[in-house]
Amino acid sequence: MSHLELAVHFFFQLAVILAFCQVVGVVAKRLGQPQVVAEMIAGVILGPSIFGLMAPDLSAKLFPADSMKVLFPVSQLGLAIYMFVVGLEFRIDIIRERARSAIAVSLAGMIAPFLLGAGLGWLFFHHTDLFPEKTSLTEAVIFLGASMCITAFPMLARIIHFKKLAGTAMGTIALGAGAIDDAAAWCLLAVVLASFDENVGYAIRNILGGIGYVTIALLIIRPLLARWARGIEKRGQLADHEFVVCLILLSIGAWFTDAIGLHAVFGAFVMGAAMPRGLVARALIERIQPLTVALLLPLFFTYSGLNTQIGLLDSANLWLMTGLVMIAAVGGKGVACWLAARATGVPNREALGIGTLMNARGLMELIIINIGLQRGIISPALFAILVIMAVVTTLMASPLFERLVGKHQGKAG
Repeated sequence: MSHLELAVHFFFQLAVILAFCQVVGVVAKRLGQPQVVAEMIAGVILGPSIFGLMAPDLSAKLFPADSMKVLFPVSQLGLAIYMFVVGLEFRIDIIRERARSAIAVSLAGMIAPFLLGAGLGWLFFHHTDLFPEKTSLTEAVIFLGASMCITAFPMLARIIHFKKLAGTAMGTIALGAGAIDDAAAWCLLAVVLASFDENVGYAIRNILGGIGYVTIALLIIRPLLARWARGIEKRGQLADHEFVVCLILLSIGAWFTDAIGLHAVFGAFVMGAAMPRGLVARALIERIQPLTVALLLPLFFTYSGLNTQIGLLDSANLWLMTGLVMIAAVGGKGVACWLAARATGVPNREALGIGTLMNARGLMELIIINIGLQRGIISPALFAILVIMAVVTTLMASPLFERLVGKHQGKAG
């Protein structure tokens, strides 16, 4: 395809993706699921597992290989901008107030699932062909452990928004713990990639660069922006050129963390958290959120769905492996986070809500396993197993939350 043909085809793809996400969203809403879950399922349906299986010729015409060159960068843009909005809504003040609970939940949500995932990594490495020959035992163990640690951070944020938990203690503890868990999981992934590439410097650059970026963003850029925002508050509006300055900072943050291997979503999130609260944050959210959520974010789910081939799980043994992954995922994340929250004095209903929210993996799981697949660390069959785990744990979150927390959710803060 020529550049012009790719551009024209992209607009047709966009129309199909958005329309299909809305159709699935109607069904999902009746089942008590937020739109984000509908988009995730729609992405898998549009991929080779269902649409590609039922209508392979039509699927190939709608999603030719060349079109991924356009779909991928646009999907990443939507993901980064959305994470910037999540950062804007992040309540650092509540994290300070509930730091003990957030750290305890985070540690439980990392250690327990990592150990279970590492155990499965050892089992799969020795008794299956789910890891390619080039992958070492250490890489298999750390990668699967890191995959289990992941919380669906952007998806968690959207579920919290859907449940009207933004700014509450329950929602903020879950978001804070999820942020810490995912940062740790990305550091573990950096170690795996460094080992895979036989480049220890990669992991060091990744971890130290991430710490340096967070330090500069929150301790230097944040105070400077707060001083800058005083004039905006006096005028009562965010000018167009000031809006562009914020977008430039978002882009620099996303570029830097992506360049050091931490993925653009973290740079975008931290820069959003560094933005001044009050008028500036409200104006940015009003301008950015509607178009990002409605137009750009569904493209990422579709892109991930196009890499998922559930049909590869063609034996009882592989489905048994899928069941083991599910048990380890739910027990390691949901149960461990619930117990940690209770141990730090969080009321049982809130603790159950936190455990349920932390168990959703969706979006971030898709990111990390896409990297694993692209780099050849995991096989397509293991990728499919982990996609199923990501989808099921995310599907569980909303109905389980309603059952365990229900109408009392508004008392979370």
